[in-house]
Amino acid sequence: MWYIKKSFFHILHPSLLMASFIDLHTHSTASDGTCSPTELVRLAHTLGIMTLALTDHDTVHGIPEFLEAGKALGVRTIPGVELSSRHNGNEAHIVGLFVNPQDAVMLSFLEEMNAMRERRNILMIERLNNLHYDITLDELNACSDGGSIGRPLVARLLVEKKYFRTIPDVFDQCLRRGMPGYVPRELPPPRCCIDVIHHAGGVAIWAHPVYRRKNERVYVRTMLDALTIAHLDGIETRCSVFSEQQERMISEFAERYKLIPSGGSDFHGGNQPAIQLGSGMGRLEVPESFVAEIEARHRFYSPAP
Repeated sequence: MWYIKKSFFHILHPSLLMASFIDLHTHSTASDGTCSPTELVRLAHTLGIMTLALTDHDTVHGIPEFLEAGKALGVRTIPGVELSSRHNGNEAHIVGLFVNPQDAVMLSFLEEMNAMRERRNILMIERLNNLHYDITLDELNACSDGGSIGRPLVARLLVEKKYFRTIPDVFDQCLRRGMPGYVPRELPPPRCCIDVIHHAGGVAIWAHPVYRRKNERVYVRTMLDALTIAHLDGIETRCSVFSEQQERMISEFAERYKLIPSGGSDFHGGNQPAIQLGSGMGRLEVPESFVAEIEARHRFYSPAP
């Protein structure tokens, strides 16, 4: 009877139930989101989301502003980062939660990651120019707000210049793997990313593990065999793009490999308008128990002085 009442209440008052929501995977203008770190926290506060992690790609540039906004608005803000890696030709994104944004080893690693990203951007612009798209590195830098530059920002600029109608159109026709404008990234192995996150006191989580994958069960098992040897801590069992079946499957793997469950929307603002902060595509819900377990592991890596 309670389930029926709760479901009915959610339909009538979604904003009130939103207060229990948590989001451990978001992006700001410091990488490829469209909300500044402050705007991200303000949006969370408006929605009643009281625990929020900022996990920008290959940068912690937005973390100080993010933490300050959290203090001002009473939102619990978790410093994070998302690092890209490659294992046997497969790209794996590793989210670090509760990282120390001033850790010297991590900052040095991020400098190298962004140098590799810069080299890729130069090659991507050359390829796009050869395809008769008039786009320059200076234009991209002007749009980046000081953050890291990736394909979403390139796509946004191509839309602004009227070459494509929408950002998904850019990826589908030009920038996705196998398309004429795609340039593969130089990426470190997962072990490097996980070690860097641990050095910074963070907890290493495999993000969106089955996104756009065939033979999902075999793929996840094969990757986890390698990632757990590299001391992976957890895996996103709840994600905006997961079906109920995928969520159950990843939860089973988390239990089998003794991994901490995590989850988040992978919110990018206007760059991915179908995904909403906290609720993803409408059914995302991350429980407080996930945060408690992640924080306990963080204390293991960063014991109190």
